[in-house]
Amino acid sequence: MNRTSQAGRDTASSSGARPTPPDDRYRRGTRRTGAEPLTASWEPAGRRHRKRRRGLKGLIANYGWRIYALPVLLVLTALVVLDTAAPTRLGSAGEESAAQTAASTAAGPPVASETPPPKVDLVNIPTAVLPDGPKFSEQGTGTWQVVPGTTPQVGQGKVYKYAIAVEDGVEAADYGGDRDAFARTIDGILADTRSWIGTGEVAMQRVDGTTPVDFTVSLTTTSTTHSLCGFQIQYETSCWHPPTERVVINTARWVRGAKAFSNDLSTYRAYAINHEVGHALKNNHEGCQENGQPAPVMMQQTFGVANDYVAQLNEVDSSNRGIVPADGKTCTPNAFPVAPK
Repeated sequence: MNRTSQAGRDTASSSGARPTPPDDRYRRGTRRTGAEPLTASWEPAGRRHRKRRRGLKGLIANYGWRIYALPVLLVLTALVVLDTAAPTRLGSAGEESAAQTAASTAAGPPVASETPPPKVDLVNIPTAVLPDGPKFSEQGTGTWQVVPGTTPQVGQGKVYKYAIAVEDGVEAADYGGDRDAFARTIDGILADTRSWIGTGEVAMQRVDGTTPVDFTVSLTTTSTTHSLCGFQIQYETSCWHPPTERVVINTARWVRGAKAFSNDLSTYRAYAINHEVGHALKNNHEGCQENGQPAPVMMQQTFGVANDYVAQLNEVDSSNRGIVPADGKTCTPNAFPVAPK
């Protein structure tokens, strides 16, 4: 049974009006009864209805500055996508393309630059001084171990058989930690057609140490080198030692080279091998023959390539005194006895 409050019945009976339909209770301006919940109109009073514009003016009116930002954002997005998808272009051998190089150059000066070695003054500095560099083995036992291995004969003419050995006491760092690699370096120098085999008068063949040899290329500590080669000239050098048929290669020079060769250690090593093997082939020291030309391989290039300077050093060595004339000639460093064809 529906129940109505007394106030409601009195109002209805006295006015004779019908009750407000439930659907009209929330219409603005309608009186709310005590049983009705609070409610807010979705359309605030006093707000005027604006007619929504259409077209470009309407977009601008409705969205303001955002309508201008949209095309810019679209363009930036497209550029990022293209930049990410485009592959890097490389020139030949994996080098940067010219455009990339130009762009990097335009960005500013390089962070790090090359520092080429200074040009060596072959006349006015003491080129016999040992260059600065890594440590080297100074004290050995005076005994050597032959590096196993052989090679085929290279060249034509009288065959000279040789072995390769390392003195006990030489640190592995002096020959790069690999005796076989050290031996291959020697083999490569003696098999070079610019070396003595290029004369067409001699051939070379490495043997394993059990076969008689004509000479042994021996990496030797400085103290043992001094005892075999002498030390009248107070600078490190290598030598040919006839009594033991050893090409004595001083560790100091093998590790650091010579000032006349600047920082070109591999060329100096080739010179040292060819010079001392030249003595095994009965060649004597020579001086610079023509000013400005490559020095003879039998010149004492470990000391320098200026005749005046080498002649001055030889004054204290009776075995070499007077061999090099003090005639003012200066050559350029050279590692091989045969000029390339």
